[in-house]
Amino acid sequence: MRIGVIGASGNIGQRVVAEALRRGHQVTGFTRPASTPPDGPAGVTWRALDVLDPASVTPAIAGLDVLVSAYQPGNAANDLDDTVARSIADPSVYVTAARSLLTAMESYPVLRLIVIGGAGSLELRPGVTGVDDPDALRAGLVSLGLPPEYEAAVHGHRDALNTYRTSNRLWTYLSPAQRIEPGERTGRFRLGGDQVLLDANGESRISYEDFAVALVDEAELPRHVQRRFTVAY
Repeated sequence: MRIGVIGASGNIGQRVVAEALRRGHQVTGFTRPASTPPDGPAGVTWRALDVLDPASVTPAIAGLDVLVSAYQPGNAANDLDDTVARSIADPSVYVTAARSLLTAMESYPVLRLIVIGGAGSLELRPGVTGVDDPDALRAGLVSLGLPPEYEAAVHGHRDALNTYRTSNRLWTYLSPAQRIEPGERTGRFRLGGDQVLLDANGESRISYEDFAVALVDEAELPRHVQRRFTVAY
C-alpha cells in the first residue's frame, strides 16, 4: 500500500512512518516547501507540500492509496512552545487545512484520508464535549502542561472535524486519548467512537507508538470511513 504522511517528522508522524514501514508499505513523507527533508528512516520518499494550498497538495498526493494528515502549525517534536503559540495565534489553520485536503481529494475519489485530530471534541458525558465545558477543558489543558489559551486551538480542531463531517470524501478522523506521550508499542488498546475512553483509574491515555498501530490498522482495514474514532488503553 502507498501511504503518504503529512507531518512525517512530528511526534506522531514519525511513529506512523515507522509503523507503516515495519508492515512493508511504501511511505512518502511530506515536508513544508522551504524545509530540508529530515534524516528519517531508510525507504521513505520525501516531497514538498503546502497543506494549506490545494494547488500544492493535489499533484503531490497523486498515486497514494491513503493520505495521513498529522498537520500542526509548527513541529512540536522540535519546538513544542512554538507549535502551541502558533496554534493559539491562528486556530483557523485547522479548517483551512481541512478544506485544502478535501479540495485536493476531489481529483482522487478513491483516495482515503486519515486525519489526526484533537481529543477536546470527544464527549465527556452523553452530548457534552470538552469544548462544551470550558472550565473542565481549561483544567485539563493545564494538567497537560498547556496554557488555558490553548482552548482556541481545541476549538480549531473541533471546527475542522465539523468541516470533514460535511464532506462526501473518504475521510476518517482519529482523536487520541486525552494524554498521548512516548511509550511502548504493545498493540493492546481499545477503540471507541465519539466518547472519551477511560481506564480503570479514570485516566485517558495512549502511547504515540500504539496510536500509530491503531492508525495503520485503519489504513489497512478501514472501519471508520466518514466517521471519527478514538483509541486509548
